Amino acid sequence: MERANRFAAMSYGLYISAEGAHAQSRRVETLANNLANADTVGFKRDLAVLQARYSEETQRGLDYPGSQTVNDLGGGVSVTKTQTDFSAGAFKRTNVPSDMAIPGDGFFMVRRPDGDYLTRAGNFMFNSAGRLVTQDNYAVLSDSGAPIDIDPDAGDWRLTGDGSIVQDGSQQNLALVKPRSMGDLSKVGQNLFKSLAPAPPLPAEQRQVQGGFLEQSDVKPTSEMMELIEASRAFEANISMIKNLDQMMGTLTSRLLKFS
Repeated sequence: MERANRFAAMSYGLYISAEGAHAQSRRVETLANNLANADTVGFKRDLAVLQARYSEETQRGLDYPGSQTVNDLGGGVSVTKTQTDFSAGAFKRTNVPSDMAIPGDGFFMVRRPDGDYLTRAGNFMFNSAGRLVTQDNYAVLSDSGAPIDIDPDAGDWRLTGDGSIVQDGSQQNLALVKPRSMGDLSKVGQNLFKSLAPAPPLPAEQRQVQGGFLEQSDVKPTSEMMELIEASRAFEANISMIKNLDQMMGTLTSRLLKFS
């Protein structure tokens, strides 16, 4: 009976360590991606949210919390979701006229072939046809929902402080929007976000765009590296525990077979 209890305890420890290793692995992946984008314009870091989980039997509805059985010990931790940190990044002066940054919580709108998206990355450029586009050649939209075009042969253009492109007496307002909740935004890659609900335009008094500036990534490399080291060590500790428990279970199994 004592050996059976030891075996059960080791199995439980193996299960807990495996869950911990999996959670820390997900955390390492998230932190590594943040570090890889430390120099990406307008990038928003992700946070791996860890949460204590119930035992497998309770998760499946075969037991219940507070049952005072072995299943009431808990099931370790898991990554419940990856959450985006929308903290503003520092502004960097570039003196490039088509570089733009939005103070506050607004977003630019750009159009991909599969729909319209939001971004904080204002490293735009005018292509040879005079269209304002992103680095991936997606059109930057005006508040009318149309791409912003200038005439390459009509002379200089300028960006106003409230986010308008002015050339030769004509004016096109950049589409500047603010989601009702940041929880409405879903990352889709290429520094773009998809809004799950329509994002209303910024009120006129909140429309601000700084030309010749870019918003930098909100990743703080030193802090991120320290978290990455911590997560890596936690992962290694769980893997080491798995190896030790596996060896102990093998030894105990051999003894049980020999005793039988």
